Amino acid sequence: MTKSSAVLFILIFSLIFKLEELRAALVLVVLLIAGGLFMFTYKSTQFNVEGFALVLGASFIGGIRWTLTQMLLQKAELGLQNPIDTMFHLQPLMFLGLFPLFAIFEGLHLSTSEKIFRFQDTGLLLRVLGSLFLGGILAFGLGFSEFLLVSRTSSLTLSIAGIFKEVCTLLLAAHLLGDQISLLNWLGFALCLSGISLHVALKALHSRGDAGPKPSKGLGSHPDLELLLRSGQPEEDDNEEEEAYFVAQGQQ
Repeated sequence: MTKSSAVLFILIFSLIFKLEELRAALVLVVLLIAGGLFMFTYKSTQFNVEGFALVLGASFIGGIRWTLTQMLLQKAELGLQNPIDTMFHLQPLMFLGLFPLFAIFEGLHLSTSEKIFRFQDTGLLLRVLGSLFLGGILAFGLGFSEFLLVSRTSSLTLSIAGIFKEVCTLLLAAHLLGDQISLLNWLGFALCLSGISLHVALKALHSRGDAGPKPSKGLGSHPDLELLLRSGQPEEDDNEEEEAYFVAQGQQ
């Protein structure tokens, strides 16, 4: 439920950094999605202050992260529009940030595990390494698609796509694991889908408006036509000079 605030933080930072324009439709989309996800995941749980603070802090930092990522990807002078370039520069820093946490919390367990460093069964080791390799490929594809989506659209669109994934996960949990969904949960699900559909419709209308016919202007406003006409003028001048020369020769 607390994680549903992530889309709110992304909207706030997008407005602060002027990546999005404050529009009533945009605010309505975010409120529908955040409120719907909150209601869809609402249930009787034990409240924990430490967990609440951690999840809220993660949502806050996630909003900053994806907003700054959008600024990096969409700033032409940095030359990071290609997701591969962005991953090449950011992934080593992400690894350095995560490795100390991995060493503290999982390093000892991994170093004494019989599945990798103290293995006795070669087949088991190969299966574990294959699983790690497959997970690495999937993680690379996920990171590439995220950066590509942010570079072409916005961090807000990425967050909304992630919420759609979470909604699908909750529906599968209810169907496969037998989780009970109340009327309030279904109402939140409907609100969340309404917000996502509204966002998709607004994006489609915005894209159609950008691709629509533009008002015609004079030739002076088209640099390509000007360049074409200028490049054709020397040729015409040369042809006129040649014709004048042959006419003069014929008269003589």
